[in-house]
Amino acid sequence: MQKRLAIFNQKGGVGKTTVSVNLAVGLARRKKSVLMVDLDPQANSTSGFGKTPGDQPSIYEVFHGKVDLKDTILSLEKNLDLVPSSKDLAAFAMEVEDNSPGLLRKILEPIFDDYDYLLIDCPPSLGFLSLNALVAAHSVLIPIQCEYYALEGLSQLTETMDMIKRGINPDLHLEGVLLNMVDKRNNLTKDVAMEVRKFFKDKVYDTEIPRNVRLAEAPSYGMSIYDYDNLSRGAMSFKRWVREFIKRSEEWQKEEA
Repeated sequence: MQKRLAIFNQKGGVGKTTVSVNLAVGLARRKKSVLMVDLDPQANSTSGFGKTPGDQPSIYEVFHGKVDLKDTILSLEKNLDLVPSSKDLAAFAMEVEDNSPGLLRKILEPIFDDYDYLLIDCPPSLGFLSLNALVAAHSVLIPIQCEYYALEGLSQLTETMDMIKRGINPDLHLEGVLLNMVDKRNNLTKDVAMEVRKFFKDKVYDTEIPRNVRLAEAPSYGMSIYDYDNLSRGAMSFKRWVREFIKRSEEWQKEEA
């Protein structure tokens, strides 16, 4: 069974794109076929994979019916493909004639069975593009930075998920919550992590991703942490988390079968 996952937090600066890129590569390196759909107008996942936004047809042109989805898919490495984004996507909600929140799902439906995992990197806002991602997805992965405002807005996100589940996407559920950019020397980090685990309970992954210089540097070179510094503390943490992610994901799939 194929799994469709929206990677989302309406708060910016939580390391969402770093999580998206390294999850995609980590799954591919563990022999899972993966398609990353960059739905963020900032196109950080596109550049994080070493591609220049605007150099090729993107999801923006697909939304407007100018190109077929399959004509935008870029092969990055074995088991890993990308549908790039474009900065023009920021104007999508005002330009597109079909403003249905089910538009993305309709576009992606022909390739639903082509990949083990379809990952959607969402913009950091609860707007039209993110709603399209939530309607197209089976589940939502929420990266959270351990800082003072970490839980701000999450109640609105969970309420939106519940609304979509009651309406047009009854399959939607919370995949998990990943504590990201963790600095255990900081007492505030420990307090926030405790609050997040209290709020989301067993949906929080055991693995935490540390604040790591090599992780922060990798996107500027258009590389995942696996290729930039495979032995760094950040890379080791992502490897542990991807193993945990796959285990939990496959347990969910067995329950749904």
